[in-house]
Amino acid sequence: MNAMEAMLSRRSIRKYKDIMVPRELLDRILEAGTYAATGRGAQSPIMIAVTNRQMRDKLSRMNAAIMGTDSDPFYGAPVVIVVLADKSKPTVNIHDGSLVMGNLMLAAHELGLGSCWIHRAKEEFESEEGKEILRSLGIEGEYVGVGHCVLGYPDCELPKAAPRKENYIYYID
Repeated sequence: MNAMEAMLSRRSIRKYKDIMVPRELLDRILEAGTYAATGRGAQSPIMIAVTNRQMRDKLSRMNAAIMGTDSDPFYGAPVVIVVLADKSKPTVNIHDGSLVMGNLMLAAHELGLGSCWIHRAKEEFESEEGKEILRSLGIEGEYVGVGHCVLGYPDCELPKAAPRKENYIYYID
């Protein structure tokens, strides 16, 4: 699959099989994240790849509590990649982290996996519980949560793309 094909065919998946993603595939997806464009090449984002079921479920509970629900906001995906960005780069950190998220999702799709961007990482990692997770990993500094890229094998058909809206593109010739 070429890059354009991946961009045009990738969709958010909201139902996953209970099968772990092989480490080799996860490593390739993470590598794609490290090659995302970043402001001034600063590489301000970091990624936390969560394959441990207990930590994955803890993050799910934290995320659900922020939403005010007890359902799994990760749709059963076995892998969660948390993307955070360095707060000391305030003019570009969210943008940089967003580009990392895009690379992760496109790489997952190219490798035959499903993905979905799940929000509320900001609130999770502003909490004391979230900060403790970072400290337990030896992560120093101030980071803002950009998003969770959930990954796994889809347990559904690939959703159809919504029609593109009118007036999406304007030209100045």
